[in-house]
Amino acid sequence: MLHPDLQVDWLAQDPVTRFLGANDESIHPASRLLANESAHIEDECGEHDLHAFEAIRRMDEILIKNFMVFQEVLEEQKYDLVIADEAWDVDHYWHEHPDMKQAQIAWLTDFVGWVPFAENGPREAFLTTDYNAEMIGHVEGNPTVRDRAIFVGGPEDIVDRSFGDGLPQMREWIPKHYEFSDYIIGQHPTTFGSRDDLRAEFGYNDGRLTCIVAVGGSGVGATLIRRILAAYPLAKARLPELRMIVVTGPRLDARMFEAPDGVEMRAFVPDLDRHLAACDLALVQGGLTTCMELTAAGTPFLYFPLRSHFEQNFHVSSRLERYNAGRKMIFAESDPDTIAAAMVAELNAPRVPHPVAAGGAKRAAQMLSELL
Repeated sequence: MLHPDLQVDWLAQDPVTRFLGANDESIHPASRLLANESAHIEDECGEHDLHAFEAIRRMDEILIKNFMVFQEVLEEQKYDLVIADEAWDVDHYWHEHPDMKQAQIAWLTDFVGWVPFAENGPREAFLTTDYNAEMIGHVEGNPTVRDRAIFVGGPEDIVDRSFGDGLPQMREWIPKHYEFSDYIIGQHPTTFGSRDDLRAEFGYNDGRLTCIVAVGGSGVGATLIRRILAAYPLAKARLPELRMIVVTGPRLDARMFEAPDGVEMRAFVPDLDRHLAACDLALVQGGLTTCMELTAAGTPFLYFPLRSHFEQNFHVSSRLERYNAGRKMIFAESDPDTIAAAMVAELNAPRVPHPVAAGGAKRAAQMLSELL
């Protein structure tokens, strides 16, 4: 332990606060004053569709409110370090107003750069370029705002493209302004023990094939769950020993779905990462955290990036391709038959992903400790 007397207070929102509370973490009471970003994101969603860039552009009132809550906390209480895990509001407003900075700040992110979809035309390309130019100007114009900038990954995880017309290449600019921790996993699957022991612990060693469906902590995944449930009987017809566990997450009611025989619906699974390491196949959205947990565990998986979600479709997909991990599924092209066929294919011939480094959390902790 680098700093045994360290106290960590979390300023966070639901559903993160539920997880923190379950793990006896210290949640700052001002957390209840934060405007909920998950609710806004859910309101912005279509059918397995989230235009992430536009959704963030339309949440200024949420970001400024939450920044002011954060700012008041720091003005009333002294903190030695702010760990800003993609806290866009804090990073933006402290760069805009450096005199408001109240503590050292370590900025963490696993992607850098807004990316347009070609099919959305020149306006989106112009706007993402403008946002990237503003970010570059902030960092280069006020280099002392971030006391440390940590890219959660390695240089090879940077998307090979530019920030936009007239702007630098991401792979040239980012290494000049970030340090690299490698990917950070809460607990690397190598510490879980043998896969056979895990399967025995969870009852997955009864001769059946176990498929886990997990769609994240928001309410965005309902449409995907329904389509997967429709695919399950088709896959089971080809693999009679197949069973499925669907984890809806805290913002979806498991009772709203009609599950066919052989499917178990759960709202929450403690230690989900351990279950993902023990199962035979997983079906997930395109979020990086779950995909990298599966990659590190070597578990075959299908992932369905949200349409129009630039991070999932560009940054996450690029990283997973590098690891030879996961089968990317286009939701609009994936009817139940297509999903069932992909499930069977992955179970019959699973790909072998490249290893995920186990030391990312330790490296990041060392970087943070040097600021204390």
